[in-house]
Amino acid sequence: MEPVITDIAERLEAVRPRLLAFARLQLEDEFLAEDRVQDALMAAYESHHRFAGQSKFETWVFAILKNKLIDEIRRRSRELTTSFDADQVVEVDEMFDERAHWVSGKQPEQWVQPESSYLHEQFWQVFDVCVFHLPTGTARVFTMRELLGIETEEICDSLGLSQQNVWTMLHRARLKIRGCLERGWYAKGEIPS
Repeated sequence: MEPVITDIAERLEAVRPRLLAFARLQLEDEFLAEDRVQDALMAAYESHHRFAGQSKFETWVFAILKNKLIDEIRRRSRELTTSFDADQVVEVDEMFDERAHWVSGKQPEQWVQPESSYLHEQFWQVFDVCVFHLPTGTARVFTMRELLGIETEEICDSLGLSQQNVWTMLHRARLKIRGCLERGWYAKGEIPS
């Protein structure tokens, strides 16, 4: 029985840096992020016998953290409102001309088999880098919506933003992530066959 527990502890320690980076982005508070990650790791450790192997171990632990973060975001949104400038995102406007058409050479490339990329661990490493290179506010809105699954209205309430600001930030984040993935994953011949 002891080797299994050691293996679980080692697996949890291996995923901890990614959990912490994700929690820091969402909570913007080092100590609070540490606490929620610790809560998630303890919950995973105590319930590791429930892990059925139907998903990757890291995905299972991230799901536990996701729930802890959603609870924390909801709790904090009742206590305070955070604001930041939605116009802090640059470069996206350079992709379009004055008639809102793609500038030559800036339009997205056609991706081959994007559905199969998510199966590769390296894809997710590149994806993480792309998300963490977004401006903080934009990355936070993107991960709240796309990774945590929080509804737009709740994001607006939590961050004190209008729906238009959230949709604009999401659009810009998707464009930047797509461009980053094209350079960091698809352009390097990482397209799975």
